[in-house]
Amino acid sequence: MRKIRIVVVDDSAFSRRTISSMLESLDFVEVVGYAINGEDGIQKVIALKPDLVTLDLEMPKMDGFTLLRILTTRFSLPVLVISALSGADKVFKALELGALDFVAKPSSSASIDLLSIKEDLQKKVRQVLSLTPVDHVKSDSRRVVCANSGDRSELSAGKSVIGRQHAVDLVAIGSSTGGPPALQQIFSAFKQQYPFAIVVAQHMPPGFTKAFADRLNRTSRFDIKEAEDGDLVLPGRALIAPGGKNMVFEASGEAQVAARIVNPSQMDRYVPSVDVMFQACAEMYRKRVTAVILTGMGNDGSSGVRCIKELGGYVIAESEATAIVYGMPREAVATGVVDRCIPLDQIAAEIIMQGGFS
Repeated sequence: MRKIRIVVVDDSAFSRRTISSMLESLDFVEVVGYAINGEDGIQKVIALKPDLVTLDLEMPKMDGFTLLRILTTRFSLPVLVISALSGADKVFKALELGALDFVAKPSSSASIDLLSIKEDLQKKVRQVLSLTPVDHVKSDSRRVVCANSGDRSELSAGKSVIGRQHAVDLVAIGSSTGGPPALQQIFSAFKQQYPFAIVVAQHMPPGFTKAFADRLNRTSRFDIKEAEDGDLVLPGRALIAPGGKNMVFEASGEAQVAARIVNPSQMDRYVPSVDVMFQACAEMYRKRVTAVILTGMGNDGSSGVRCIKELGGYVIAESEATAIVYGMPREAVATGVVDRCIPLDQIAAEIIMQGGFS
């Protein structure tokens, strides 16, 4: 069987050796070369024609961002960013520029602690290599095909299939690979602050969600923050589940709901868990919640959308036309409970329309 060819781009010799060793411990991977900066990276990609590039963002000469633009636009190569927590904001910029995912390393300096990323690195490589990135330019987002109530149905993306009379108090969003730029697009599309709250479970390691929430907050009408235990779920506020934790909800005072930040169980394969958050939303809000499943690998959210639907809520899934990874949306659609399967650029409008907001 042909091995997957990877080029490692990092200006640290220690990091290059350590990352290469961790990658090559996977029997299906061959590290075919390395590069010490962006210019060297372009040359190695042209000469070696890898299937994947791992990329450090902070390098001399041509930096990681410039190389990333070239790799994703000229070569259509999947890129996995490996970055320290101190560079969290740069990671999200890289994701917006086309990197498929990132691995958080313990520090920017050479350290034996780098070995701690082995499990996450290997997991992300397996995920990224199983993807077929969407060609956004050629995709036809005018009509999409998805399953509704167990049938294959062609749905017009311009009209709502199901109208509701009651308002929405909460929008719950779940996402994974490709999620950060997708969430950025949705939040930026709200041109005013609406009288509903938003809660988000985005698969992300500890330490990155605060920077992510702050970044979203800079371009949104909603007040967006990393959730803290006891935060009230309020209209106009968006709470991002902290990395490495789960977010659930409980009644607090008169007609108020508070977020509770809890440790994941051993059964939670993905964290923050979309399934756990959706189930808690369904139990607390019932028919007054709209759930949204965005791009992501795996099936997190598929049992959660069943809970949402069983208690009267509304379910939206991102269509294959725009999803970077049509894994989580596909699994949600396969349940037969998804009400609308639509392109990313129509999701904010659908939320507003279904909630009865003008």
